[in-house]
Amino acid sequence: MSFNVPLPANYGGVIDVFYRLKALSEAGVRVHLHCFAYGRPEVAELERYCVEVRYYRRDMSPLRMLDRRPFIVSSRDSRNLKDRLLQDRFPILLEGLHCSAVLEDEAVCSGRTVLVRAHNVEGEYYRRLAASERRLLKRLYLKMDAGKISRYEPTLVRASAVLAVSGGERAKFESMGCKMVRVMSPCHPYSEVVSRTGRGDYALYHGALDVAENRRAVEWLIDNVVGGVDCRMTVAGSNPPETLRAKIAVHPNITLVSNPTDAEMQRLIGGAQVCLLVTDQPTGVKLKLLNSLFAGRHCLVNPDMVAGTELGELCTVAEGAEALRRELQRLMAKPFDERLLASRVENLRPLVPAEAVKSLLALLP
Repeated sequence: MSFNVPLPANYGGVIDVFYRLKALSEAGVRVHLHCFAYGRPEVAELERYCVEVRYYRRDMSPLRMLDRRPFIVSSRDSRNLKDRLLQDRFPILLEGLHCSAVLEDEAVCSGRTVLVRAHNVEGEYYRRLAASERRLLKRLYLKMDAGKISRYEPTLVRASAVLAVSGGERAKFESMGCKMVRVMSPCHPYSEVVSRTGRGDYALYHGALDVAENRRAVEWLIDNVVGGVDCRMTVAGSNPPETLRAKIAVHPNITLVSNPTDAEMQRLIGGAQVCLLVTDQPTGVKLKLLNSLFAGRHCLVNPDMVAGTELGELCTVAEGAEALRRELQRLMAKPFDERLLASRVENLRPLVPAEAVKSLLALLP
């Protein structure tokens, strides 16, 4: 069950959902996909991987904000969906806390395996979003929902198992009382490492640019890192706000690629000399980092980008503007060679989707 229509797979959460769905289908699992639709149309391509695809309207009424449950949950509480689930006893995979209203229905859950893929420890994630949000009303909404989420998140103890994105997050779900927690790395488009050896001539930041976390990262890199290094930089991603467009426009060495196609984004990642990725949200495994490791050359990150994971061993990790500038200058001149490629191939083998879903398959009856 997906919190949104998982195609096009063009931002973190739905990338994970779609490529997991695809990997399960290729492993022989007969997938019945239920997904909430808001802002995305029905997609016929999903029928290639599913026995059936059902769509449900997400209720975006402001009245849902008066519910004791967080809005991300209450807006996806569908009686129609629950009635359909009662028609069989198949195992259920809930994508995110967003879909967890199903756990409240004893008739639906009794006697069947119900798994939750936890994309974040959502209470912590929303608190960090609220702390960094500039708009007052949005900040108040995020603070209110962060409190609701933290109170509601222990509902996950009703699941047969929780699939966390990292070992650090597994420990947090275990501390909530979840009876079985396993780690399942995010799924992505790559069945093998396709990074190219040699050198590129630009650094790249990529991500959904209408997400506050990513916008802040780009602004900070422009102000504190890229301006102090003699190199070209490309910023690529969806829906850049006008303020970011204006900030980039005054820097002749920085190019904005707005709303690239999937193919164009992969070309940019593959051609870059350095994927320069920073965040102030030390949660989960960032799909933009996995994409960069599987398809790009050098990855230069700050500690929060690899927090709670073992991916730091495959990156250059630098903390603070001065260290990032120094490492960026060094990596721009360092070819990505066969030795580095071989190490990446060996270490990323367990993170291809076919391997990642094995922890999920082992939980199915």
